[in-house]
Amino acid sequence: MTQLISGKRPGPVVLDIVGKQLDAEDARRIAHPLTGGVILFARNFESRAQLLALTRAIRAVRDDVLICIDHEGGRVQRCKTDGFTHLPAMSRLGELWDRDVLAATKAAVDCGYVLASELRACDIDLSFTPVLDLDYGRSAVIGDRAFHADPRVVTMLANHLAHGLLLAGMANCGKHFPGHGYVAADSHVAVPIDERPLEEILAQDARPYDWMGLSLASVMPAHVIYPQVDAQPAGFSRIWLQDILRSQLGFEGVIFSDDLSMEGASVAGSVTEAARAALGAGCDMVLICNHPERADQLLDELDVTIGKASQRRIRKLFARRRPLDWNKLHRQPQYRAALRQLKALDLVA
Repeated sequence: MTQLISGKRPGPVVLDIVGKQLDAEDARRIAHPLTGGVILFARNFESRAQLLALTRAIRAVRDDVLICIDHEGGRVQRCKTDGFTHLPAMSRLGELWDRDVLAATKAAVDCGYVLASELRACDIDLSFTPVLDLDYGRSAVIGDRAFHADPRVVTMLANHLAHGLLLAGMANCGKHFPGHGYVAADSHVAVPIDERPLEEILAQDARPYDWMGLSLASVMPAHVIYPQVDAQPAGFSRIWLQDILRSQLGFEGVIFSDDLSMEGASVAGSVTEAARAALGAGCDMVLICNHPERADQLLDELDVTIGKASQRRIRKLFARRRPLDWNKLHRQPQYRAALRQLKALDLVA
């Protein structure tokens, strides 16, 4: 059985829920000691009141699970109505950078602050953002989710976005290490292969993971195989996660696997085999989404011991302060100023 430590004690599994309210099966999975997080999707959102009721119901089952969401802006934003600001795709910030560097960096801070403030008002701990992939113009699944083609610009804008997140009490997650932007295949439905040599990837795609330094709180590796480095996708590779990300780049935050139900993870075997491989390679937490039966299989079959180092890292991702009431948030001068600046730049409606 998993050995837990005092205080916040999340297990290694991040799973999703079926609908807009918890049912008995959702509650059973969340209560399992191997569960350490819940990830929300658009199907879990109807309104702010409903979302807040849902996060409160999750906390009532377990007050030590990390509540997460994929909420980047653009086409990857789970909450878009009932007052939520529809944030721009991050490529819009890159385009602004090319015209006005200072305006772009300030807008990145404002985007991060608005994003995190609104999610925190609904008691969500973490959004899996920013995307650190480079825009090579060849990956449809990344596309305008990327800030820019230049790793220096990506790093600067991501750092400013992360600063905005932090001002609202939220950590960050850089993805998809070491880079998903070069390959055309979508790892949701295929197993992408990037044939470039290690030196080229480190000199370009992996640069933001080095340059962001201590401001990078967590990382999600790509379900991409880089055969000149390892035969396994990055998320199942000790070379990528231990030798390069941890040792060479000095990363000390949390490593999440990408969703183990994606086609890009199929090379690792069953969901349980994939989870063991990811955790063995160096992931602290593994995601299983959109398949409740596979989540049940994983909770039934996974037998791991969570190290104290992983526990310490995970605890740092929980939100830094209590969430503001939505009405109080909309009266807050910082939030109002951030929205006003984004509207002035025509980045939000």
